[in-house]
Amino acid sequence: MTDANGVVSVEGKIVLVTGSTGGIGKETARQLAALGASVILVGRDKCRADAAVADLRHTSGNDDVTAITADMSRLRDVRRLAQEAGGRAGGVDVLINNAGATRSHREVTEDGIETAFAVNVVAPFCLTHWLMPALTASGQARVINITGGIPRGQIDLDNLQGEKSYVGLSFYNQTKLAQMAMSYRFAQELAATPVTLNVAYPGHAYTSMNKNLTVGTYPPLARPIVPLLRLAMPVVYGHRALLRATRSSVYLASSPEERKTNGAYFNSKAKPSPWPDAVLDDTTRNTIWELCEMQRDRPTTA
Repeated sequence: MTDANGVVSVEGKIVLVTGSTGGIGKETARQLAALGASVILVGRDKCRADAAVADLRHTSGNDDVTAITADMSRLRDVRRLAQEAGGRAGGVDVLINNAGATRSHREVTEDGIETAFAVNVVAPFCLTHWLMPALTASGQARVINITGGIPRGQIDLDNLQGEKSYVGLSFYNQTKLAQMAMSYRFAQELAATPVTLNVAYPGHAYTSMNKNLTVGTYPPLARPIVPLLRLAMPVVYGHRALLRATRSSVYLASSPEERKTNGAYFNSKAKPSPWPDAVLDDTTRNTIWELCEMQRDRPTTA
């Protein structure tokens, strides 16, 4: 991943990765730090964030790794994150919205938003908006939204926040589709700016999020085989799968070939792919966009 002069394009760039104290986000941050980026980790727990910083500095050979503690389910934390990261000199060159959440039952945040929808859709929307001055200041910034789950199916606009029915993993899939719909529209909004936005699908990996899923999070038909899944997941989707899951995001963050690519969806092999049908519906995109705008513009709690 070098340009014509043999220089890695991410070297010396400021890269912010949410949900990066473990799992796919941490491995993505590790690889970008190894390529010479100035990496800012984001996690909810300060002790875990400090440990991740120490680990990445040691394994990447790059001391320019820091962390900001923020809970991405809280808009006040997302706003503070944007202020703190955006206030650093040099702007933000790459924003990777990686943080994700799933729940076994419906929970509502302090902002009145269903938790998975808040983290997976509203947080990346608001963080990108609030960081726009810093992204623009960098000259040619990249935003990469990490999707997940199974990127197909429909988006139920009458059940966007699980108001009518809620099955954890099924709803997680819907929120990730909703994130993609939001991202598609966001990229259109950015077309005339020096900021690009693309979506990366990581594939599957065994992370703390899926390790801690309760039986009730799975669809009813899958619940009898959950004990078998728990045995198989570390084997099938272990460390090698975790490394593969960073491929598309690291590529989009650092590849000179993609410096002007905007509004594209990349699969787990870092190849452009067609958007899911649900994402291409104007009504769906506009409904999700307007809901996100409403949350962005409301006053956050103290």
